[in-house]
Amino acid sequence: MDDYSLDEFRRRWQEELAQAQAPKKRRRPEAAERRARRPEVGSGRGEQASGDPALAQGLLEGAGRPPAARATRAEGQDVASRSRSLAREGAGGGEQLVDQLIRDLNEMNDVPFFDIQLPYELAINIFQYLDRKELGRCAQVSKTWKVIAEDEVLWYRLCQQEGHLPDSSISDYSCWKLIFQECRAKEHMLRTNWKNRKGAVSELEHVPDAVLCDVHSHDGVVIAGYTSGDVRVWDTRTWDYVAPFLESEDEEDEPGMQPNVSFVRINSSLAVAAYEDGFLNIWDLRTGKYPVHRFEHDARIQALALSQDDATVATASAFDVVMLSPNEEGYWQIAAEFEVPKLVQYLEIVPETRRYPVAVAAAGDLMYLLKAEDSARTLLYAHGPPVTCLDVSANQVAFGVQGLGWVYEGSKILVYSLEAGRRLLKLGNVLRDFTCVNLSDSPPNLMVSGNMDGRVRIHDLRSGNIALSLSAHQLRVSAVQMDDWKIVSGGEEGLVSVWDYRMNQKLWEVYSGHPVQHISFSSHSLITANVPYQTVMRNADLDSFTTHRRHRGLIRAYEFAVDQLAFQSPLPVCRSSCDAMATHYYDLALAFPYNHV
Repeated sequence: MDDYSLDEFRRRWQEELAQAQAPKKRRRPEAAERRARRPEVGSGRGEQASGDPALAQGLLEGAGRPPAARATRAEGQDVASRSRSLAREGAGGGEQLVDQLIRDLNEMNDVPFFDIQLPYELAINIFQYLDRKELGRCAQVSKTWKVIAEDEVLWYRLCQQEGHLPDSSISDYSCWKLIFQECRAKEHMLRTNWKNRKGAVSELEHVPDAVLCDVHSHDGVVIAGYTSGDVRVWDTRTWDYVAPFLESEDEEDEPGMQPNVSFVRINSSLAVAAYEDGFLNIWDLRTGKYPVHRFEHDARIQALALSQDDATVATASAFDVVMLSPNEEGYWQIAAEFEVPKLVQYLEIVPETRRYPVAVAAAGDLMYLLKAEDSARTLLYAHGPPVTCLDVSANQVAFGVQGLGWVYEGSKILVYSLEAGRRLLKLGNVLRDFTCVNLSDSPPNLMVSGNMDGRVRIHDLRSGNIALSLSAHQLRVSAVQMDDWKIVSGGEEGLVSVWDYRMNQKLWEVYSGHPVQHISFSSHSLITANVPYQTVMRNADLDSFTTHRRHRGLIRAYEFAVDQLAFQSPLPVCRSSCDAMATHYYDLALAFPYNHV
């Protein structure tokens, strides 16, 4: 390019740039006058946009921009296109000059939002209201918007909102968008494995010459009690499934002479077992296999509850309900004691009650709210049909009540507010009684229940209607749990069924010869327990192993993401020096035939 062509290019560029900036200069006095008359709200327009999602969406869509601004934008684009065409006609220094000009325009400190200029921080505040799809679309608008849409703060916040890596901080990873994509891919893989029943499965080792009495689990850690008085704990999050025994203080008792275990419960730090003779043992899983506290009732313990958040235990024996918790020095004591007029069948501790524990107890046709703070006993429900099942969440309690016959009124589920102490919903009205209900683990505004008629129902807590009814079992439903896409239910006939309730389709099922008394699953694992009704061994010394196996009960652990299994348990009581792996990876669909016992 000769000197004349370069001078001509510069002259034309300056004229067109002056024409493009002329409307902006004419608007500045008017804009300043409008800002002077405008009342101050917050600290500026960008701050208003960051606090109002509707205004943020309007800014992103370019709503309400004046015609002059659109014309200015079009003129700027026209100038840039003509500049690039002139650059292609020239060579050498002219082409480098245009490239440098474009780089300078891309390095502006303010972010162009059509007709306004926003600081980078305010642009981030606007983009935080977008989901992953909208961020992807914004990244295709321009280079500047791509930088904003891929900011680490936005993708870290998306990971936290969708439950990925909840305990991590923003400084743990350098590219949160990539981490988000990997988490989404793993979630898709887990869902595929669930649907196709692919993963690892293990039958937890039983106690010889003993029958399974009760099973409970929390976050992959399983506790089981037997007719021999033994209590065992497994950590299914590891490859080593060899479980230790939790010892009792009565070491002078001969093996097999200890009373049967009635109930077992476990959380992240405690294990609790109640025995037929009224004794209660509490173990700290972080310290050892010997109990840290032992409590005795005068009669058999009818119900046992353990808080999932803290160290609070509630027991019901005869007409008394006792709450136990450690003091500030760590010594266990009676936090509160209540007397009820009838025998308690169901007992639950309300989660997230902070300092003072709160329990819900059902005794026949009475429902009590028990507060340890002032030993207050509040009557929630009275003088109606007897209670058949119970579950609690942080602010609500749901329980099933018997029907009065098909001529009068069917069986229902009542939902009460714990804070207000009044009834919120009456659900169901079916012919047979409800046998189990799960409110605490269900998605928001949904609840799942099981019935004597073998059907599993999903209840919509917003409308009070039954959203879905599945014919899942031949006998009554004994355990049920759901998440955002699937239902796992267990029946009295011994069948475990997995459903995709969005498609109203059964995915797979597994059968064993005893009623399913416990079901607990996460995104990558499933724990099932088949507990026999008859706890007396039938000639254990004479029967073969197969016959013995028919009567002892069964606990299975399914793992659908084998790469998440560790080689050592974080719980000291569950650690073992055994290096043998007790499980294998294969297709679960081929592992157990339908009539397997």
